[in-house]
Amino acid sequence: MIVRNLQLVRDRMTTACVAAGRSPADVRLLAVSKKFGPEAVISAVEGGQRAFGENYIAEGVEKILALRAWQAAQPQKLDSLLEWHCIGPVQSNKTRLVAEHFDWVQSVDRLKIAQRLSEQRPPHLPPLHICLQVNLDGGTNKSGVTPAELTALVQAVAGLPHVCLRGLMTIPEPAADFEAACALHAKARAVFDQINQSGVLASPMDTLSMGMTADLEAAIHSGSTMVRVGTAIFGSR
Repeated sequence: MIVRNLQLVRDRMTTACVAAGRSPADVRLLAVSKKFGPEAVISAVEGGQRAFGENYIAEGVEKILALRAWQAAQPQKLDSLLEWHCIGPVQSNKTRLVAEHFDWVQSVDRLKIAQRLSEQRPPHLPPLHICLQVNLDGGTNKSGVTPAELTALVQAVAGLPHVCLRGLMTIPEPAADFEAACALHAKARAVFDQINQSGVLASPMDTLSMGMTADLEAAIHSGSTMVRVGTAIFGSR
C-alpha cells in the first residue's frame, strides 16, 4: 500500500508541476513518517523513496538507527544513502541529538538553536543543512521567525561554521480553497525571492519547503521546491 501511495503522490506532483509550467525534477518529495515505525519507512525505501522527515526527535533517531542497521545487513537493497530531515520543533536540550543524527533541520527559528547545532555538529560529518521556519500568517500557535526578523537571522545563520543555510520552511494555516492556499504560499515565495535578491547572502538559497498532503498542488504552483507529505503516503495517524 505504501509503495502504491508513493506513486500516487508522485503522480500528483508531476501533474501539479506540468500545470504550473515547471519541471517535475524541480520539486523534491519528503516522506513524513511520524508515528509510523521503521517497517513503514522500509516499505517506502523499497518504493524508491530516499528522503524522510521526522517531527519528533527521539522517535526519528530510533528510526535512523534502525534503518542504518537494516542497510548494513543488506546493502544491495539501496543505491544511495537515506536523507533525514528534522521538521519538528527543536529545543535546546535536543540540539545534540539532531546535530549528531540528522542531515537537515527545517524548523530553526532562533539563532541560539542554530548556534548550538553548529557547535555540536560532529567534525567527521558534513555541514548540517538548515531551513529557517517562517511564520507568515501570524499563527499564534505556530513556531517561526517573523518576516521582519528574518533578514537578521539569515545573515547570522549564514555565518556559522558547521551548518549550511539552504532555505525557508513554512506551515501556513489551512486555506479554504486552491486560490486561497496559493495566496498564502505566494507570500512565502515573495519573502524567499526578496532575501535572495537582497544581496545579504554570498550565494542564494535553493530550498523553499512548503506544501503537505492537502495543499501540495497549491504549493508547487507557488514555487515550492520540496513538499512534505505524510498522510497520503503512510495513512492517517
